[in-house]
Amino acid sequence: MKFDYTEYKQRNIKIWNEIAPRYHKRWASINEGPFQSTSKLVQLVNVSKDKSVLDLACGTGVVTKQISDKVGNSGYVVGADVSVVAIKIAKKWSGVKSNLDFVNIDAEKFSFSHKFDIVTCQYGLFFFPNALKVLKNIRNSLKKTGIVGISVHGHKDKVPFFSSILDAITDFIPDYVPLGSPDMDRFGTKNALYKEVKNAGFSKISIEDFTFSYSPGKFDDYWKNYLQYIAKPLKDKLNSLDIFKRKELKQAVKKNTISYTKKNGTIIFPWQVLILTAKY
Repeated sequence: MKFDYTEYKQRNIKIWNEIAPRYHKRWASINEGPFQSTSKLVQLVNVSKDKSVLDLACGTGVVTKQISDKVGNSGYVVGADVSVVAIKIAKKWSGVKSNLDFVNIDAEKFSFSHKFDIVTCQYGLFFFPNALKVLKNIRNSLKKTGIVGISVHGHKDKVPFFSSILDAITDFIPDYVPLGSPDMDRFGTKNALYKEVKNAGFSKISIEDFTFSYSPGKFDDYWKNYLQYIAKPLKDKLNSLDIFKRKELKQAVKKNTISYTKKNGTIIFPWQVLILTAKY
């Protein structure tokens, strides 16, 4: 069956509208989990006073908020996302600022009347079905002296927080994520990320490996939180398993976490993030 990109995008919008509040509370608002690398992205794109910045796939506004604090009243920042719920949270969390605005847009179709000094995109590129088109849109939105900064998760082997669960689940439920969906680690190697950005026309591409540690607590905490925070379509598929299969699945996930589990039962995962910067 041919993969339906429109259906995939609509499904993603629905999921993010559902989970944005939980995602913001658990991680984004307190710079936990993947957001430990946010300040590194902002640092690498050299945000300074007077700059105009577009934060694409801004979610609940973590990167946007940090940038708006740095550009000052003479700068200007636009946070853009496809989720209206995420944008609503971002607006409330950031507060009213004269140098900050949020818009609801599709990253594959957007255009602005003015050009930006900087465009950032944290954890968004791998979600876009047509990532190359998004990158070309980003380049068209930059001044000729502009810079782009992009953060992506590393290869799944370097981000076991996700793979420990997802590898086990897809063994039990092959269509847990719709078949043909873009892989979250599709740009999880420097080579893959470099090629895509180069093909979009960017130059002076640099990629840094930023790896940190993250503990979700003990296994029962890790498993319970996953079930609590996932979106309804995924939860429904897990609930479709009978009680014996669910127990088997839980044990399979636990087995995947053993090498990251300390003697006291605490899990400590490594988490690789690749941060790319490039010139127009």
